[in-house]
Amino acid sequence: MSSAGAPRVTMAEVARRSGVSPMTVSYCYNQPDRVAPDTLRRVREVAAALGYRGPDPTARSLRRRRTGAIGVVLGEHLAYAFEDPQARRFLTGVAEVCRERGIGLNLIPTTGEEQDVERVRSASVDGYIVWTTVDTDPVLDVVGGLGKPVAVHGGPAVGGAEVVGIDNRASARELAARTFPGARRPSVLAFPFDRDRRPRLETGPDAARVAFPVTRDRLQGVYDHCRDVGRDPAGLPVAVVARNDREEAAALADLLLDACDTDAVVAMSDQLAFAVLDAARRRGLRVPADVAVAGWDDGPDALREGLTTITQSLLDQGRACALIALGDRGPGGAAEWTATVRTSTR
Repeated sequence: MSSAGAPRVTMAEVARRSGVSPMTVSYCYNQPDRVAPDTLRRVREVAAALGYRGPDPTARSLRRRRTGAIGVVLGEHLAYAFEDPQARRFLTGVAEVCRERGIGLNLIPTTGEEQDVERVRSASVDGYIVWTTVDTDPVLDVVGGLGKPVAVHGGPAVGGAEVVGIDNRASARELAARTFPGARRPSVLAFPFDRDRRPRLETGPDAARVAFPVTRDRLQGVYDHCRDVGRDPAGLPVAVVARNDREEAAALADLLLDACDTDAVVAMSDQLAFAVLDAARRRGLRVPADVAVAGWDDGPDALREGLTTITQSLLDQGRACALIALGDRGPGGAAEWTATVRTSTR
């Protein structure tokens, strides 16, 4: 294995040890579909033994070895960046920093496929931003091992990276305390639990098995409040959506109001909260007398809807992540948040 101070292992050395040409080694990293599976496996094994991490995508760039771009690993299909309100505000903050610094922005969608790792590794960028993903995402090991600055929005934590985001557990505990008082049948409308994104209704699911850190922390925070007031979270209905989408969440909002007869809902975003408000209006229910509703983010429509919500600036968090990806020191860590109480809760 190579070590600090040792000469950098070259592609030529990997080729010689593998019994192939340097061009074949290059193909193994840049166009692996052009290489026979056995050859690809042999080259990768030799490279791992030598400590070779693959060709440096900045090698042909400026003398300062910078590409003039940062990469955002979405963990979603590309259209998500334009469809999801949270992602749009976050990426607006990233784009502001890119404009101010005169650098490019590379969106790198990953969806759990085998090609994800190669796509991320070969991106010609100076640093990475990872939109919140599951704890076991192999992309995390890749970005953490390239020797480039990495910011992870919302978690999970990974060695060599800075996590940027609010304290989701504390904010959830506070939001539940604003939403559940006076409720006999409170419930949660939750983000996806894992990458299968299967919409469903569960009762008191184990928060520890939730793969997405933001969802896990918010669910744990709601449970914390339940225990604070002597309510058993094991009986709490939790509806899980496939996406953070108002229209797609409508069926689960209906399920909570009908099958669960809920009278208070903590939704994990404003968009999900709006779906509950829509369902309440269709039934002629009074908000908050018949059903109290709260969300997260305090987006542009929250004030108009009178929504109680957790106020945070995803734009500022996007800016913070971009600065970290560019190699600046801060600001990282916990971002600011506050509970903004309006007329949707009692």
